[in-house]
Amino acid sequence: MQRRRNWALSAGVAVLAVAAGATTPAAAAPPGPSDELDITLLATTDLHGRVQDWDYFKNAPYTERSGDATGLARVGSVVDQVRAEEGDERVLVVDNGDFLQGTPLSYYYARQEPVTETGAEHPMAAAYDAIGYDAQVVGNHEFNYGLDLLQAYTDDVDHPVLGANVLDAATGEPYLPPYTLQKVQVPGHKPVTVGILGLTTPGSAIWDRANVEGRVEFQDMVTAAEHWVPIVDRQADVVVVLSHAGVGGTSSYGPDAAPTENPTDVIARTVPGIDAMVVGHTHLDKPSQTVRNEVTGEDVVLTQPYRWGATVSRVDVALAKTRGQWDVTGVTAEALRTKDHPEDPEVLAATAQAHETTVRYVNQVVATSAQALSAATSPWADTPILDFVQDVQTDTVDAALEGTEYADLPVLSIAAPFSRTATFPAGDVTVRDIAGLYVFDNTLEAVTLTGAQVRQYLEYSARYYEPAPATGAVDPATLTNAVVPEAPNGIPDYNYDQLSGVTYDVDVTRPVGSRIVGLSYDGQPVADDARFVVAVNNYRRSGGGGFPGISTAPVVYNEQQEIRQLLIERAQSTGVIDPADFAVENWRLVRDGQPLLP
Repeated sequence: MQRRRNWALSAGVAVLAVAAGATTPAAAAPPGPSDELDITLLATTDLHGRVQDWDYFKNAPYTERSGDATGLARVGSVVDQVRAEEGDERVLVVDNGDFLQGTPLSYYYARQEPVTETGAEHPMAAAYDAIGYDAQVVGNHEFNYGLDLLQAYTDDVDHPVLGANVLDAATGEPYLPPYTLQKVQVPGHKPVTVGILGLTTPGSAIWDRANVEGRVEFQDMVTAAEHWVPIVDRQADVVVVLSHAGVGGTSSYGPDAAPTENPTDVIARTVPGIDAMVVGHTHLDKPSQTVRNEVTGEDVVLTQPYRWGATVSRVDVALAKTRGQWDVTGVTAEALRTKDHPEDPEVLAATAQAHETTVRYVNQVVATSAQALSAATSPWADTPILDFVQDVQTDTVDAALEGTEYADLPVLSIAAPFSRTATFPAGDVTVRDIAGLYVFDNTLEAVTLTGAQVRQYLEYSARYYEPAPATGAVDPATLTNAVVPEAPNGIPDYNYDQLSGVTYDVDVTRPVGSRIVGLSYDGQPVADDARFVVAVNNYRRSGGGGFPGISTAPVVYNEQQEIRQLLIERAQSTGVIDPADFAVENWRLVRDGQPLLP
């Protein structure tokens, strides 16, 4: 089966040519032109560095309660099957972004053995090429490791990487190809031109400000769609938009910080000329929904594949000729679950060396833990394993500020529960154990905040809890992940920030905005005009999560050190992880002043 295609690039737009009859036995005597034709689009999104169906944190094949599988190797078998059933010439394969970050494998080839220095092919590029993708759009996590790594990746892959609303800051022109036109030639039919436009959430301007500021800018997605969709529509029979954003118009960074984070449905409703949109970014399993376009009165099909390659969206497009031109007469979408398919040997072979290298890396022993430490209760209790993060952040900032004007200010630290399943076993602790605790590639920064700002920050964080009943036993796990307008599926654990260096109670019987009780430092109530240095990760400091005061606070430390690497280096330098050295229970949940937990 032919899996690679030849690309011709001109004027920033890629045009696909597929040889007629490549998989058709009777190609020598094609029938006359037909008035009807079906083509298929296969789509993935939010792979996040997952190549093989493997859990590097558990050092075992990936498993989850639903039975879903992950990784491009599984995706490859789904694509093979559909191509075999429909004919390779009828099938296009696209990806909707967030592919360069998310696993120890993607981290290793960005930081430990960066492909920007070695010149090696990025393993994600090798996997996508083994499958034979036709296009993909950048997601926000493509900017986590800087533009040089993104450039290395785009140089590696055999398909265009799109981004119509990613603009060169110096020229205002698209930094990436805005769209691609693909000529689909099925024997016996007039060629079909499929136009694919790529758009990405503009939050990268906030979340990765250090990597993009002054180099690229992010235009509002709706504005970009209004400009580019008519251009694509004039040249294409079918218009598909790859939208690395969710629906509902929500934004995790606040209403005024940047253009809307999740406007996919707004685009479908207000911009005419779109036949189908691929949705992403929000990690939801939404194989098919329709939005009525207000201009044309026609339905636009939206499909969101499930994250990490758990599903492949299949979008079937029916066409008919009218006055010699193709018209779309129907679009349907469904999810193909990859757990029902084996891993593709071609993808496994293309990424075998990178996978084996990553396995060796994550299984390095870096320290010994004096006892087993778990993050299972970290969303509702002060846990020693999260105090390990707080202690490393505090010590790093405190040491860096020696001899500066901030040296005498108290240093506080912010951390959130990224994983409820993270553990340090008693005995040997490996890189993968620490990576399982700190799953994001954040860097450490520090700002100054007043006592009033610290209180306001904690009150905002305490929205994470639903109100507790006034009496009776309560399971604290049922109080977490409160639903708020900007988080209709519940505030995620990673947006529940805990503060070390001060003591406080969170009274979950009180209304939001007045839950922080007894906030004190060194045994004394925190005054509104008190000044603190606060250690925080770059995502939060740049505005991620919409926490008040933090994004505009004066920055006093930013040496671009990765927090995960700082944790690994602390473990290596001490050789022992002992809660007696760092664990301090400084906050708790209460109900009417009494501890909620025994």
